Amino acid sequence: MPNNTSSNKAAVPEAKGALNRFKFEVANELGVPLTDGYNGNLTSKQNGSVGGYMVKKMIEAQERSMSAGQSSQSGQY
Repeated sequence: MPNNTSSNKAAVPEAKGALNRFKFEVANELGVPLTDGYNGNLTSKQNGSVGGYMVKKMIEAQERSMSAGQSSQSGQY
């Protein structure tokens, strides 16, 4: 019997809307035809590229934030 419960839960539920907008922005940049709702027509490679690029951009933004904060907060870590 299949279990249809997703374990994919947002750590910060309030950010769900922003993450969804970010996902569509990244898909558009990559040329992936993502639509609202069912996207079963997309390949695993297309979906993976969107998720992977989202992670890459989030890490870059965090690194920029950390490097900017470290110059004004030397010795904090």
